Amino acid sequence: MRPPVSDAVESPVCGVSFALSPQGRLHVELSAGASEAGDGALGRIAKRFERGDGYGLFWLGASEPETALPPVPAFWRDLGRAFVVALCATSDLEALRGQVAVEVPREELAALAASAPPMIGGEYLTEAVLRELCARMGQAVRDELAGWQGTVEAFLRHANPIWNVVGRVCFHLAENKGDAETPFAFVATYTTRISAQARAQHLPLAQALREYTGARNKSALLALLVQVQRAAQTSAVAKDLVDSGAVFETLAWTPAEAHKFLKEIPLLESAGVVVRVPAAWRARRPPRPEAQITIGEAGGAGLGADALLDFSIGVTLEGETLTAREVREILEGTDGLALVRGRWIEIDRERLRQVLDHWSAYEKAHAAGGISLVEGLRLLAGARMDDQPAGAAATAVAEWSKVIAGAPLARALTGLRSPESLADLDPGDALRAELRPYQKVGLRWLWWLSSLGLGGCLADDMGLGKTVQVIALLTLLKKKRAPAPSLLVVPASLIANWRAEIARFAPGLRVLVAHQSEIPGAELADLPAARIDGSDVVITTYGATQNLPWLAARPWDVVVLDEAQAIKNPGAKQTRAVKALRGRLRLALTGTPVENRLGDLWSIFDFICPGLLGSAKAFSRFIKTADKRAHHGYGPLRELVRPYILRRLKTDTRVIADLPDKTEVRTFCGLTKRQAVLYQQAVDDLRAALAGIDGIKRRGVVLASLMRLKQICNHPSHWLGDGSYLPEDSGKFTRLRDIADEIAARQEKALVFTQFRELTRPLAQFLTGVFGRPGLVLSGETEVKNRKGLVDQFQREDGPPFFVLSLKAGGTGLNLTAARHVIHFDRWWNPAVENQATDRAYRIGQKSNVLVHKFVCRGTVEEKIDALIESKQDLSRQVLETGGDATLTELNDEQLLRIIGIDINSALAES
Repeated sequence: MRPPVSDAVESPVCGVSFALSPQGRLHVELSAGASEAGDGALGRIAKRFERGDGYGLFWLGASEPETALPPVPAFWRDLGRAFVVALCATSDLEALRGQVAVEVPREELAALAASAPPMIGGEYLTEAVLRELCARMGQAVRDELAGWQGTVEAFLRHANPIWNVVGRVCFHLAENKGDAETPFAFVATYTTRISAQARAQHLPLAQALREYTGARNKSALLALLVQVQRAAQTSAVAKDLVDSGAVFETLAWTPAEAHKFLKEIPLLESAGVVVRVPAAWRARRPPRPEAQITIGEAGGAGLGADALLDFSIGVTLEGETLTAREVREILEGTDGLALVRGRWIEIDRERLRQVLDHWSAYEKAHAAGGISLVEGLRLLAGARMDDQPAGAAATAVAEWSKVIAGAPLARALTGLRSPESLADLDPGDALRAELRPYQKVGLRWLWWLSSLGLGGCLADDMGLGKTVQVIALLTLLKKKRAPAPSLLVVPASLIANWRAEIARFAPGLRVLVAHQSEIPGAELADLPAARIDGSDVVITTYGATQNLPWLAARPWDVVVLDEAQAIKNPGAKQTRAVKALRGRLRLALTGTPVENRLGDLWSIFDFICPGLLGSAKAFSRFIKTADKRAHHGYGPLRELVRPYILRRLKTDTRVIADLPDKTEVRTFCGLTKRQAVLYQQAVDDLRAALAGIDGIKRRGVVLASLMRLKQICNHPSHWLGDGSYLPEDSGKFTRLRDIADEIAARQEKALVFTQFRELTRPLAQFLTGVFGRPGLVLSGETEVKNRKGLVDQFQREDGPPFFVLSLKAGGTGLNLTAARHVIHFDRWWNPAVENQATDRAYRIGQKSNVLVHKFVCRGTVEEKIDALIESKQDLSRQVLETGGDATLTELNDEQLLRIIGIDINSALAES
């Protein structure tokens, strides 16, 4: 699937764009300007993926193990390489061949998923997705081997000479418990195949001297020893073994000799030598004494941005605290391997002393009052962004230190990371909504943030109910007697949505709309404090934050930013105005994947948790450092922000089971000034035309006027016929962009219905700019013979991202289940017809939940007809049966003008 246009990291330096789809498929495309001739590695990578992501990942890991790559392709190369390593380690590989099944260790996949760099579709990346990709790599290998005439060993060597199975040399280090002077043993082995069982078996390397005797086998012996000879060029241990001939012997080693060997394991493995050490050693290293830093041990449950945390230092060995005497003996002893508490440990006195000195100096510098909350959180995540050790000192601190949270802080963070473990909450009768289980979890998370005094980002997928979760929180706060009103900052186009949802779910909340559509400008600028304090919730817009100083001058209980990506530009005047708002709790709502857009991530966190990600310059330096790390460079950043982002996706099986198959939402849109003027003119013209006419002539005039009003609500150009269709001239186009942006960011697909054939092309041109690639159009002009081809294109996973259809031509007979969204751009005023169109996506074969967006222009005939239909009145039944246009022609002049008249304050969409 071609990735959508976004500011996500796409590895443009590499010239190859990687995108993970909602279905867990990895799509790769050679970027414009990159060519196979000019960029050999890039061409090879893109070419491999043409056969599927399993083939591409396998060959990326197998054939490009040492190619320098940017973070995103390097991450996927790491996954492929992990698979190939596991493949090479599979027993009886030659015998299994076409039935081989490879299991990459679960903890390795989990570590990869947790530390992935920002990428398109990164929100879909989980351990389960990586496991599925490994399964597809397994199928790719089985398919490749089915057509391979040689051995599996030859196949792997064909990919890259380092991937050899049979004939590979292995250096073993084991404990020799019977000898106190030389407590370690070394032996080199090689793998060979016993032809009868076709099984690989380890034999002492000395056996090769006897097996490969004679001139005919000399080349085989040299090929076997090539990894050892390569290792001897960089490793002093390997050179000594080769030069002395001791590589063919079983050796007894002192702790110092064994430690020297351990330090050179990376050099040996990079040369292709397999290394095995005692199984009890984690990460193939003996345990080390490490500095254990405990923060946040004292204090209660409340934290708050201004909280100070206590800080203490100890030395531990595999979780056990060492005594002062043991630490002193270690620091006064010798380097290398030592037996402590009955186990071999690795000691580097200089490094341990350096690490302890570093933390002692740090403790001394913060002795006055403790460390700040944000600094403590960075230490826990390993993501410091201030001045810190560099080079070898930084490596020592990272490798020989462990930072843990004290019990109170740990409890607070556990509640944020696992809100399902928190106690359930009951908003009571004040909330007239039955929250779904995942929404109850969201409410618990929001309440936990509130109790801790921390900010957060609710980043649920579109359609999962972020609004109702926030309303539930507001009802709880009122029940607990919140000290001040809460402030909702929303795009102007969403004022009506929020007001309608609050009235529906929490009518007991007192709402004040601080916007010129509700309050005249002069009065709004100097609103009495008593009027504000008499409200539970104040709704305002992003634009108003720049023009109403009192918004920033007073404290709020909760400040909520809806569509928080509006502050993604940290230098914008609007962003600065929003960040000046004061709230006990700061919440950001967004459906876009902020962690995949690093600029958005920093700016949003600068609002919800100021200082957590450092200054913009410090964050930029941190990201550059993460880009340069060989492995898991983004793990600390993800760990740092994870507690403060709650994201649930519609692709999550736990959420899918909890959702209705189809969710319908009304999407309120405003009118631009140009639309409002044209609309009022149309109403005035109809009022004048109605004088003195009746019968069929009156019916015709009314129907023509209704058509004119619908067209104006869509776009001025739709009525004027000037063909310009500037997006900023239409409130509906503006709202469509907001929704389509989020759909594109999720790599999902949409159907867009309009009852007007002439509007299909302008809509498609507009959406092409939003999605970054063209979609499809079907109207009455589309030949019947071409329709199946259009449907087939759309149904492909990598097919076009949107399909614009005229309601009459596309409302029946089509199967378009690839769509996750249905947008009714204009209304037919007959729900039965609209439902038929919706069912193009929501029908047999649809495996995902469908979100239906019904556009309604505020303050116009569209909103009034929609309200009538919802009210279940007699008139609404007539509308259901005949369609709104025909029904309205039967009304008298006063009734008709009352319904089509414009409510100018509600209709205007400007901020």
